[in-house]
Amino acid sequence: MVYAESAEPAPGQEPSVQGASVPPQGNPARNGTHEISTVKLTLSFGSRPVLSDVNMNVPKGKVTAILGPTGSGKSTLLRTFNRLNDKVSGYGHTGDVLLQGASIWGADTMMLRRRVGMLFQRPNPFPMSIMDNVVCGVRAHRMAARAQLRPIAEERLREVGLWNAVSERLRDSPFRLSGGQQQLLCLARTLAVNPDVLLLDEPTSSLDPVATENIEKLVRSLVPGLTVVIVTHNLAQARRVADYTAFLNKGRLVELDETQKIFENPAEEETAHYVSGRFG
Repeated sequence: MVYAESAEPAPGQEPSVQGASVPPQGNPARNGTHEISTVKLTLSFGSRPVLSDVNMNVPKGKVTAILGPTGSGKSTLLRTFNRLNDKVSGYGHTGDVLLQGASIWGADTMMLRRRVGMLFQRPNPFPMSIMDNVVCGVRAHRMAARAQLRPIAEERLREVGLWNAVSERLRDSPFRLSGGQQQLLCLARTLAVNPDVLLLDEPTSSLDPVATENIEKLVRSLVPGLTVVIVTHNLAQARRVADYTAFLNKGRLVELDETQKIFENPAEEETAHYVSGRFG
């Protein structure tokens, strides 16, 4: 949702890259319905390019993981999908990003971020009650009457498995929750506005194994009703949760295919080196 995404600080500049990338012609994602498409997308901060000529299709109702070494442009690409890079100093782009066939740069940003929600690496609850955190976006978009807010909060908190822990403390501060619970609360907040797409930027990197497992199970339960794109450094996590996996390196989209094929029979040597731990 719009508020959660805006609360996270902008990323720093990433290393410069050269070259262009076109996904393999046999990419099965091309043969289905896609939620998001990039068309010759090139991004830069000042004179330093971060992504070069990326053509990528994100299948609708699936989980797509984005892998790549540090500085490959993963988070920059993810943040482009709901225009979080727009106000970063020196940011520029050529090419396009399409959401359900329409350019995101022609959309109202508040509405775009309702449709394309985001969960960050670290939980970022707002300084308001647990219940108000969940329904603040619903209020902002005038999606429901006041009498419906508590039922909506309960529904979303149940959906993320947090209701039993907070049902008697909805007016408490969210900062009394554990890190894993705060992340689930932020997810409930994002889901409350009924997005079409959920972007996840290393959502479990600061969580313990139990909280990580809970988030992963929840992500899998959201499809096919929702399209999910997750950036992760955790190769095992990508194998567990993703239907499709994209591999970026030095700002190029090297390969995008079904996750099993990426890990067991990738088309590109670069990909094979990365997923086998021989990269570098």
